[in-house]
Parts: sequence; C-alpha cells; structure tokens
Amino acid sequence: MVSLTALLPRLSKARGAAALLGPAFVAAIAYVDPGNVATNTQAGAEYGYLLVWVVVAANLMACIVQYLSAKLGLVTGQSLPEAVGERLAKRSRIAFWLQAEVVAMATDLAEVLGGAIALNLLFGLPVLLGGVITGVISTVLLAVQNRSGQRRFEYVITALLLVIVVGFLAGLFVAPPSGAETLNGLVPRFGDLNSVVLAAGILGATVMPHAVYLHSALARDRHGKQSPERLPDMLRTTRTDVGAAMILAGAVNIGMLLLAAAALGGRSGVDSIEGVYGALNGTLGGGIGLLFALGLLAAGFASTSVGCYAGSVVMQGLLRMRIRLLLRRTLTLIPALVFLAAGADPTKSLVISQVVLSFGLPFALIPLVWFTSRRSVMGDSVNRRPTTVIAWLVTAVIVALNIALIVLTLTGTA
Repeated sequence: MVSLTALLPRLSKARGAAALLGPAFVAAIAYVDPGNVATNTQAGAEYGYLLVWVVVAANLMACIVQYLSAKLGLVTGQSLPEAVGERLAKRSRIAFWLQAEVVAMATDLAEVLGGAIALNLLFGLPVLLGGVITGVISTVLLAVQNRSGQRRFEYVITALLLVIVVGFLAGLFVAPPSGAETLNGLVPRFGDLNSVVLAAGILGATVMPHAVYLHSALARDRHGKQSPERLPDMLRTTRTDVGAAMILAGAVNIGMLLLAAAALGGRSGVDSIEGVYGALNGTLGGGIGLLFALGLLAAGFASTSVGCYAGSVVMQGLLRMRIRLLLRRTLTLIPALVFLAAGADPTKSLVISQVVLSFGLPFALIPLVWFTSRRSVMGDSVNRRPTTVIAWLVTAVIVALNIALIVLTLTGTA
C-alpha cells in the first residue's frame, strides 16, 4: 500500500503536468475552422474516401509543426514573431508584419464568414448581420482572456471545441462510413487534377500560419523560459498536450470527410457549406443538420477570437508595440464586414481566403524549423537530426502544395 508521504510528490507532479495542458487545444481551433469544413466535406462528397490519406497526413504534419512552435516558446521564452523580429532590421520587420497582417485579415474573413453562414442557416439572418454578431461574440471571448487570464480563455475555447466535435461528428452515428473503404482511402493516390487541388486545399486549411505564431506565445506566456532541469518533463507533457489536441482535431477533420463520403457522395449542390447543410437535412434529418450548423457556429466564434489573439501576438513580436486586444478586434473586423457588405459570394470568399493563407505559410514554417534546429537558439533542446530532417521535409511538402494551389487558382485551372 502506497503511503500518503510517497503519494504526495506524485500528485504534485501530476498537477504540474496537468497545468501544462491547454495551449494546444486553443491552437487546434485553427484546424477545425470553417475553411476545413468547406474543403473536407467537398472532398468527401466529390471523391468519396479517396482523400482520407491527405487529411491524416495533413494532421500528422500539423502535429509536428505545433509541437515545434510550443517547444520554441518553452525553451527560449520567446514567441516565434519575437524570435523573428529580434533578428531582422526595422524595414524587414515591418515587411514581415505586413504580410502577416494580410494573412490575419484573410483568416478573419474565413472565420467571420463561417459564423455568419451558421447564423443564416439557423435563424435566417442576413450574412452581414451574422458577421457583425460573430464579431461581437468573438470580442466577448477576447474579453475573457483580457480580464480573466489565459487559463480561463483556454477553458472557454476548449468547451467550444467540444461543441464542434459533437456538431460535426454526430452524423456519423446515423450514416456510419464503410470500414473497408476508409482503410482503402489511406492508400496515397489521386483521382484527377481537381483532386490534387482539393488535397492542396485540405492542407492549406489544416496547417495555418496564425496557429503556428500563437502556440509559441501561449507556451511562453504560460510558463516563460524554463530551467534546464524542468525542460525534459515539460516538453514531454507538451507533446501529450499537442498529441491529444491534434488527435481531436484530426478526428473531426476525418469525420467530416467520412460523413460527406457516406451520406453525400454523388449528390449535386454540395460544393458549398450551405449545400452541405441542406443535403444533411434532406439525407439524415433536421437534427443532424441542426447539430452541424451549431458546430459551424462554434467554429466561427472560437476561430475568429483565436485568430485575432494571434494577430496581436504577431504585432507585438514584430513591431514591439501593444494595442488593446479589443481595439484590435474592432479594427480587424472591419475588412471582413466590408467584404460581406459588398455581397461577395461566401464559397468564393472562403477559397480566396485559403489562397491568401497559402502565401503566409512559408514565412511561419521556415523560421520555425530553422530556429528549433539551431543549438545557438535552443541549447540542449535543439532538434535531433531525424526531427530536423522530418520538419524540413514537412515544410517542403506544405510549401510546394500551397504554391501549386496558388498557381492553379490564379490560372483558373482550379
């Protein structure tokens, strides 16, 4: 029988480990946002189980990227934007920030649009009004972080993540996918050129620049730069945090594709979120459609607040200036609302936002791998050679596919 004296240190260690959990679940919101809904459901509806392997690969890549981001924040006590800004001249820092700010606006457009579409589906609200409401709710969520601290914000975002999980996966219990077809979908292959474009879109919607920037800041703010003695345990627990969050996000992404393959395969008119909602209503019933719309609403609310938080991290790290988070929320909301007020097509707007996001990925991934692979930056926690090789390979694949997506979209092939 274990004595209380022997048990107390174990309990204390367990509490310390549990305190590390949370940042990855906030970053994981970027992996289940409205852009993911659009690409995954379209892939399943058009190609069945063909691109299951792409979703799995994308989430494995995301797991590596997010761990390296958290690792940088823990070891150096700096966010990725701070590490970049420290090594750039003033003009270069401003140029880097400008591209990151454009990417942040594109991110906000997709997230606000997702919430607006959900409110339109649920209550028939005009898209512009839905965008305003989404912005107001996200401002309230940011106020939680501003007043109650990061930990409370993580709780709220994790709760919304659970709503997303239920909303997007409930349909699988009504229309379970084929196990044999799912396994067959794990074999890497493509069908035609459009399936390659969709694969690039899935990857572009999965690995997102603002999640990479933010995760390093969340790890930094929670724990600061750690002593060498504590780092091994903290990094192990961080791996658990990232692994659990990415498994959850990956399950949602795979589930969305499988649901579309099982219930919507071969149906017309499912190349938009509204079309998917209508098809789910008609095929699986109003209850599943309602849960899907609620999941989309939670994704819009959570992802736009997380995106705005990430934008403030980038601004602070690169420009070395801080503005009130709520003021930034208001300023970054304006471009998205102008876009909606102009009557832009929701589906095309999502596609445009994903292409813009593709431009920003190399600026986040290349410095991240470079920093975590250098002993002068990371000390004894520098990446091991196999990790460095895998990380550069992942970066090369992501950048190449996103360049392909940009070229195919701009040339009209996509």
